[in-house]
Amino acid sequence: MMDFGSFTYQAPATSKANAESGYDVPKGVDIRGRYDAQFATILTRDALQFVADLQREFRGHVKYAMECRRDAKQRYNAGVLPGFDPPTRYVREGEWTCAPVPPAVADRRVEITGPVERKMIINALNSGAKVFMADFEDALSPSWENLMRGQVNLKDAVDGTITFDDKARNRVYKLNDQIAKLFVRPRGWHLPESHILIDGEPATGCLVDFGLYFFHNFASFRKLQGQGFGPFFYLPKMEHSREAKIWNSVFERAEKMAGIERGSIRATVLIETLPAVFQMDEILYELRDHSVGLNCGRWDYIFSYVKTFQAHPDRLLPDRVLVGMTQHFMRCYSDLLIRTCHRRGVHAMGGMAAQIPIRDDPAANEAALELVRKDKLREVRAGHDGTWAAHPGLIPACMEVFTNHMGNVPHQIQSVKREDAANITEEDLLQRPRGVRTMEGLRLNTRVGIQYLAAWLTGTGSVPLYNLMEDAATAEISRVQNWQWLKYGVELDGDRVGVRVSLDLFGRVVEEEMARIEREVGKDKFKKGMYKEAGKMFTRQCTAPVLDDFLTLDAYNHIVVHHPRASPKL
Repeated sequence: MMDFGSFTYQAPATSKANAESGYDVPKGVDIRGRYDAQFATILTRDALQFVADLQREFRGHVKYAMECRRDAKQRYNAGVLPGFDPPTRYVREGEWTCAPVPPAVADRRVEITGPVERKMIINALNSGAKVFMADFEDALSPSWENLMRGQVNLKDAVDGTITFDDKARNRVYKLNDQIAKLFVRPRGWHLPESHILIDGEPATGCLVDFGLYFFHNFASFRKLQGQGFGPFFYLPKMEHSREAKIWNSVFERAEKMAGIERGSIRATVLIETLPAVFQMDEILYELRDHSVGLNCGRWDYIFSYVKTFQAHPDRLLPDRVLVGMTQHFMRCYSDLLIRTCHRRGVHAMGGMAAQIPIRDDPAANEAALELVRKDKLREVRAGHDGTWAAHPGLIPACMEVFTNHMGNVPHQIQSVKREDAANITEEDLLQRPRGVRTMEGLRLNTRVGIQYLAAWLTGTGSVPLYNLMEDAATAEISRVQNWQWLKYGVELDGDRVGVRVSLDLFGRVVEEEMARIEREVGKDKFKKGMYKEAGKMFTRQCTAPVLDDFLTLDAYNHIVVHHPRASPKL
């Protein structure tokens, strides 16, 4: 049995042999997902053999890395604080650089992100952004249908043949002549792919995502997009450089299989866990032939801060809306990332602007855009080489800010060294966030968490809520903050009425927020959706004696559908 963090594989009651499912599979591979003729063009025998080879070569390394994560969590729960690793001081202090940045991705001043849905891919590639990060991770609910259709969509996008016939709008979407460069984000190391079994165990999700995409697209991508380099990737959720080392070995294995030059594949790593901020040099060092930088994954970083300090009642977060980049520990994280990347010759990418256009309120829309401009101006002045946007409507504002500051220079790698950040200490990176906790903060966490989870359970991983585009990271912050406040019975000091968070109070909040959600979405949608199931699941997660590592690990069993269909129970 394969252990993915706190996820344990649960075999459904029924299954069919692959001879009956229709997929042509190599020895030791069993596909339990629904057969589809389009999916079969992705799940070819040779592609599955490549994925199986990756799984067999690296599963022991992945298992060890997950064991190391659990060991680290035990140390943090025992009172140890994360910090810089003394044995790798020579890496941090050494004079070395990563491989030169490929010309195709020298200019990354604005990047757009979104799930691997067909219309989304076309709109994002046409958006005017420099890069589109197509997401198999936090912006996607990893159902069999979503994952396999995503692979089909990406293959068509790389080939340049992708179209989408929107019959409701009587419009056909297709690619422009000028499109963004494509990066792909596979899932994290901790997530399984339970629809594909290799030697009787669920495959590692990211190896499936990477392996299928790389196998089918490396040749076309290098010719049509990468100018002789690529494919390009974003790598999520890493906590230690040993995990980057596995990815580097995976890349080398893929390059050898494809017969392309070492260093062709390039990846940007998201620094979105608290332990990883102390490993940035080491992560770049392990990927130095394949790196194109680091990114401030700031929402997951906040989630990781709470998770890392779950047993530290002296490190409680204020309302999540108060934990922005002006907090000392967040600003130091960004500044150190810039200094580290530029010292090593690669891009330092800024964080996500999650706002979406408010079409029915021009004044509110302009106020939201002004917040985006201020955030992006802070990033470019600090030295970031580019930034993220969640919606095409934000691209012009972000592009204007970065271009006004940078001009025609593609990046700031050589011009902004941020040597002042060399003085940032462990204490700076761990400083307690300042701010108050309120009833509205508890309510917002609950309302957003339940609505996101309801959407995720029904196949949507990128959800517009209250004028923001939310993905799994926001739901994770909501969940772990509620859990932390409940565990320590925190006082909602911002309300100045002495109320403490308790199970009774939380139960009332859940009941009232469920009623509010029903009013907001309408009775019909509420009834047809999975809001009640999501409410139960979210409540269970927030009140659990032991904090689950990831919301999506617990929820994943509820979207795994083996063929023929076995009804999952909530």
